Amino acid sequence: MSLWRASLPPWLPTWTPIAGPALLAAGDALLINGAHLGADLGWSLLAAVVLLWRQRLPATVFLLTLPGMYLTYIWLAPMIALYTVAARRPARWLLAVTGLLMAAAQFVPYPASDLMLADRRETAVNLVDAFVVAATPIALGLLTRTRRELAARLDELTRTRAREDRLLADRVLATERARLAREMHDVVAHQVSLISLQAGAVQISTDDVQARDGARTIRELSVRTLDELRHMVGILRAAGADTEELTPQPRLSDLPRLIDLSALDVTFEDGSDPRAERSEAVERAAFRTVQEALTNVRKHAPGSKVVVRVAEDERSGLLVEIRNGPADAAVPAPELPGGGHGLVGLRERAQSLGGTLEATATGEGGFVVRARFPREER
Repeated sequence: MSLWRASLPPWLPTWTPIAGPALLAAGDALLINGAHLGADLGWSLLAAVVLLWRQRLPATVFLLTLPGMYLTYIWLAPMIALYTVAARRPARWLLAVTGLLMAAAQFVPYPASDLMLADRRETAVNLVDAFVVAATPIALGLLTRTRRELAARLDELTRTRAREDRLLADRVLATERARLAREMHDVVAHQVSLISLQAGAVQISTDDVQARDGARTIRELSVRTLDELRHMVGILRAAGADTEELTPQPRLSDLPRLIDLSALDVTFEDGSDPRAERSEAVERAAFRTVQEALTNVRKHAPGSKVVVRVAEDERSGLLVEIRNGPADAAVPAPELPGGGHGLVGLRERAQSLGGTLEATATGEGGFVVRARFPREER
């Protein structure tokens, strides 16, 4: 019933789908039989009244309208009833039976003894007319039902699309959170660990008690900040994986400045070709690999010698290698916390670009991080 009402113009009352057909059928009955009381008018009005229940009992209502059609030649009531059968009970056997009954009521006159089959041409015309009268409401009913099913499916597709849009929005939000987590780890952790290292150097080298206390406070705050950052990064990265990077971002040409500010004993071997065409994502990933490796050296191998090598590999493209030796026992460890997200993020970044990243211990007690980024086909 809601589908019927939903298709109505807003200016029509809600009872129109129920009472409207019955009123039309009653008008048809009065036009055919006149206002004189009698059996013919009674059958016709009965056919009109039972249309009020056509939505619940379509087949029964159709059978009750047939006597009025056969006895008094009314059309609207049985055709509306047959239309309802096709729209609400589209079983093939039911449509075949009801269609044949209506065609028979249209073809066979009342009384049946008046049926004349001698004139074949007239008989054929009457037979075709009877089947057309029966087929028309069935076709309209099936068309209406199909239209409503398509509307229902379209509505379902619309709701499904809305759900997909919400899921896509959630995915974009998760991706943004993961990108933010990576940038926080790459940038903030590197700078804070550098601050802690410098504060530790001041704490050891100065004789000023106040300066030494200030340096110790800076180191403690740095450690606390990195610990809180580690927890925050874990929460943000749990929301999804990143596919893009924030801007602006560093490139290979920024490596010398990064190494100069690292406060480490670093030897930089730059074998990259400045004329080589590389995407920003590859150069950014190479820079982040060196940055994270130097941060790990400060955390786990203070005082060690570091070799940073960037080279062009004919087979694999760009090669970035960071190798450090064992820690210097004379240099105190900064005791900076680590969340374990750095190397994982670097490996994900390299794989997303079609490359690889290896991080292994060396036989001399050091560590090596080696990343390869393939050339882009143009």
